[in-house]
Amino acid sequence: MWTKHLVALAGLLALWTAQPATAAEPTPESVSIPADGENQPAKLDAMLFKPQGQGPFPAIVAMHGCSGLWSSKNIGLSPRHADWGKRLSALGYVVLFPDSYGSRDLGPQCKNDDRRVEPFRERVEDANAARRYLQTLPYVKPDAIALLGWSNGGSSVLYTVRPKDRPKAGSPDFRAAVAFYPGCTAMADKGDWATRVPLLIVMGEADDWTPAAPCKQLADANPDKVKLILYPGAYHDFDNEAQKLHELHGLAYTANDNGIAHAGLNPAARAAALKDVPEFLAVLKQ
Repeated sequence: MWTKHLVALAGLLALWTAQPATAAEPTPESVSIPADGENQPAKLDAMLFKPQGQGPFPAIVAMHGCSGLWSSKNIGLSPRHADWGKRLSALGYVVLFPDSYGSRDLGPQCKNDDRRVEPFRERVEDANAARRYLQTLPYVKPDAIALLGWSNGGSSVLYTVRPKDRPKAGSPDFRAAVAFYPGCTAMADKGDWATRVPLLIVMGEADDWTPAAPCKQLADANPDKVKLILYPGAYHDFDNEAQKLHELHGLAYTANDNGIAHAGLNPAARAAALKDVPEFLAVLKQ
């Protein structure tokens, strides 16, 4: 009997990873997050996905990368964020995307090396403001919230989960965190980074924008807390089905400091991440 249940569960997960999110799944709602930190605007704009049903549900704060939250065609969330938001909400998670740039009247920052919004400062505050907001919602489990981010948002995840940034007493902490292809170089060079929550890092082994080696250094130094998965042959943005692999120029930070890097879909890596990330986040449902 137990074997039959496992087979059925595996089949459902395979179906979920194989199929795109559909229009029948939950659509995001625009919300405002109170933000009263030192480097915060009066409020943060955000998009929220809610599963069907009454809850209470586990939740995820999802941090966008340096391209921002929105589609380049200004028609809504970027395809990657919309896809992950729908997929994770279909699995029973409330998913909240705070808009770190638009809330401050900023556009994409990938080619800007003098940024007003930094992953080690403003975006840490944004992540915690989003967590506190979720904890006020009656359909969210306040002690079952994870933090997830891509690229610059992934770096924001690494800074947010450091022991020094533990939330004040009385506010439940994040339970887990996931970082897609974060920039790990500065933290690896400093040599004292640690995480207070279980962390999954997923990235392409061939990434030449945010290289894998410094992230491996962080994982090796924190073997009990960090799980690193490297996908062979994959570059930055490997999970973005709407973006073909291409070469970018003029970037502010790259592995070789030449402003050139590759980004785009790797189907095998994307399929693996669609399995690996939900499996890791299942701790929120325990």
